[in-house]
Amino acid sequence: MPSATVIRYAGQAARQRTPNVVVPFTPTRFAKSRQVPPPHLLTLADLSPEQISNLIATAAALKFVSKNAHTAAIPKRLDRRTVALIFNKRSTRTRVASETSVEALGGHPMFLGKDDIQLGVNETLEDTAKVVGSMTDGIMARVAGHEEIETLAKYSPVPVINALSDLYHPTQILADLLTLCEVYAPVPPPTEVISGQVYSSVLKYYQSALNPAKILQGKKVAWVGDTNNITNELLVTLPRFGMHFSVAAPKGYDKFDERVWSRLTESKTESLVTLTNSPAEALRDADVVVTDTWISMGQETEKAARLEAFKGYQITNEMVSDAGAKEDWKFMHCLPRKKEEVDDEVFYGPRSVVFPEAENRKWTIMAVFEPTTNPNPTKTSNHPIWLTPTFGSPAPGTTARALVSADSVPTRPVLSVRVCSKWGLDLCRQCFREKSKVIGFDKRSTMPGDLV
Repeated sequence: MPSATVIRYAGQAARQRTPNVVVPFTPTRFAKSRQVPPPHLLTLADLSPEQISNLIATAAALKFVSKNAHTAAIPKRLDRRTVALIFNKRSTRTRVASETSVEALGGHPMFLGKDDIQLGVNETLEDTAKVVGSMTDGIMARVAGHEEIETLAKYSPVPVINALSDLYHPTQILADLLTLCEVYAPVPPPTEVISGQVYSSVLKYYQSALNPAKILQGKKVAWVGDTNNITNELLVTLPRFGMHFSVAAPKGYDKFDERVWSRLTESKTESLVTLTNSPAEALRDADVVVTDTWISMGQETEKAARLEAFKGYQITNEMVSDAGAKEDWKFMHCLPRKKEEVDDEVFYGPRSVVFPEAENRKWTIMAVFEPTTNPNPTKTSNHPIWLTPTFGSPAPGTTARALVSADSVPTRPVLSVRVCSKWGLDLCRQCFREKSKVIGFDKRSTMPGDLV
């Protein structure tokens, strides 16, 4: 007969086999580690095409499950996790998408506007990153200069996601890619979904059925308007999927930051990238036409000069057709839109995919937050983005136990939970909700994974 141990939870005794592995609890062992940098997402240039494709497939799966199944089918991976949303600029789509995404995954979105905290005013970015990171499980930041998001990522002990900077806007381009995949090769809905494993079976289906590189290869995207963070993100992303990219901007507004060009050359792509001052040249043979605001936040004093410089750049059906774009060309805009950028006929017409594009902000941001997706290119494993353990996980199939002494944290109970063979402690919390394979665990107790 194997030896046994009795563990008490809320006055009740539970009997189980002696654990194979005993992990003693100490504050330093379960604290957020500084030895292994957390994964960040500052630009899609940091990810491989395979990782971007995985994010898009995850977004498609989350979208299908949310629209066709009960919301309970979405695993609450961010349960009892807090994500700080630090927004130094106004936001509609990014804020709504971020808050609803965290909420849907079971987490708590904490919005921190520019008037709510001391970010860069009475406190340095370094100090803010350390303080906010010590109290939350992730940071999504919308900032002015890109160096600000880089500083937050450098000093934050938790993952940082770029919600917009003056140089890049990765979550917007993820939504654009998902939208284009839906337009050019809509994936039929899965015909078989495993009962009790709705999300995992749908995710597996989309990972095999949705191939952005195959769908988008050879497509030409034409940008007509001011070069900005959206243009930069498209420039470092589209060519790696075999897409051609042409940019038309007036003289003086046709410059790319050297940091962006260097990331493009790193990709060693054979796609054609064209920069011109002629909208007609950029639009020739285009499959997709894209524009954005001519006056970005912080450029309001330049409004008169910019409106004068961009005369002749308004997107119209006549303009695009005369330039020789493909007959079935589509129009995209990240919003908000002004009438001088594109007329109503195009914006509200059948060629426009603007509003599906806007909705896809939610699903792609949720995919970034969904912790079974790891956007860190330095890691080969598929560890969770938010919940990567900072302590050594026990071997699959073993049982871990955290022993809490009166000298450390006297209010915490003794913990015991069987480790999931695939996803470790975090999925075991989900298994507990499904009333499966969790031994001797009281609902009012705290799991070892929650001590990270």
